[in-house]
Amino acid sequence: MKRNCLLPRRAAVRALVQAAALVGTTALFGTAQAADPASAHFKGKNIRIIVPNPAAGTSDILARVLAPRMGELLGANILVENKAGATGNLGSDFVAKAPADGLTLLLTDIGSLAIAPSVFRGLPFDPVKDFAPVSLVAYSPHILAASPGLPVKDVKELIALAKAKPDSLNFAISGTGGANHLAGIDFALRTGIAWTYVPYKGGAQAINDVVAGQADVLFNGMVATYPMVKGGKLKALAISSSKRFPAAPEIPTVAEAAQLEGFETGSFQGVVAPAGTPAPVVATLHATLQKILATPEMQKRLQELGAEYQPGSSAEFGNFIKKEKERWAKVVKDSGAKFD
Repeated sequence: MKRNCLLPRRAAVRALVQAAALVGTTALFGTAQAADPASAHFKGKNIRIIVPNPAAGTSDILARVLAPRMGELLGANILVENKAGATGNLGSDFVAKAPADGLTLLLTDIGSLAIAPSVFRGLPFDPVKDFAPVSLVAYSPHILAASPGLPVKDVKELIALAKAKPDSLNFAISGTGGANHLAGIDFALRTGIAWTYVPYKGGAQAINDVVAGQADVLFNGMVATYPMVKGGKLKALAISSSKRFPAAPEIPTVAEAAQLEGFETGSFQGVVAPAGTPAPVVATLHATLQKILATPEMQKRLQELGAEYQPGSSAEFGNFIKKEKERWAKVVKDSGAKFD
C-alpha cells in the first residue's frame, strides 16, 4: 500500500520546538526551582522519557512539551526517546525492565497499556504489577474522522454506508490491539457494523493514509488529528468525549451523533516508572508534573493541542489503570476479536 508523507517532518519538528520553547521560558513559569527536597536525587542526571510510539504522535508531542520544564524544575537533563514497535509493547517492556531509580520513565497512552494483556499472548509485562504509577498527564478524546472523499457527512451516514457494504470500509489503526483499534471495535460492536482494520506503524502514518484516501476512517487522539481537521484535510464526524470538547465545540460527541449513550474513548496520557521505584522519588516526579500541568499557561497550551489537564494522585492514577484494564478486557471478550 502506497503511503504519502503528508505530515512534513520539518513542520512537525518546528511545531514541537516552538511548543517546547513556550513551556521552557521563565517568563511563563518564574525562576526554576526544585519541586521538593527529594529532587536532589535527580540533579545533574539524565532522565529518559520513553515514548513507545513513533514521532509526531500524541505521546511524543506531550513528552516534548513537558520535557524542558521538567528539566528546569528537577535540575536534570530530560531526554525523550522513541522506542516504537509491537503496538507500544517494545518501549513499555523496556521501561518495565529498567532500573527502578526514577531515571527511566514511560509516557504513553494508558488505554493501550491497559489493553495489552487482553490482546497479546505472552506479554512480557503486566501494566499493573510491573509499573509504579506516577501521574496522569492529559486526556485527548478520539476524533472519529473520515477521508475527505468518503461520501458521508455525519455519523449516521457512515453507519448506513458500513451496513450497506459490510467490511468494505478500511478503518486505519495505529497498531494492532491499540486504544484506537479497540475504539473501532467497540463502535462497530455497538452499532452492528463491520469494517476492515488496516494497521500502521503509528498514528501519524494512519492519519496520512486517511488524508490521502488510501484508508477511509479512523479513531485517533485529538492532539495528532485535529490539526488535519482544521486544515480541511480530514472530515471530523464525532468526538468520543462524554460531552462536547472545549477545543472543538462544533464537533458532536459519538454519544449524541450515534445515540450511543456512555461511549467514551480517547488517549489518556500518563507517566509510569518501573515497579519498585522508591515512593519519595515517585512523589517528587508526581509533584513536578502536577506543578507544571496546573499552570494556566500549560492548561492553555494543552487546550490548543486538543487535550485537557487531568489532576489526581498517583494512587488514583493506579486505580484508573486497573479499571481500564478491566473495561477493555470486557470489550475484547464481548467482541470475540482475535489478535494473534
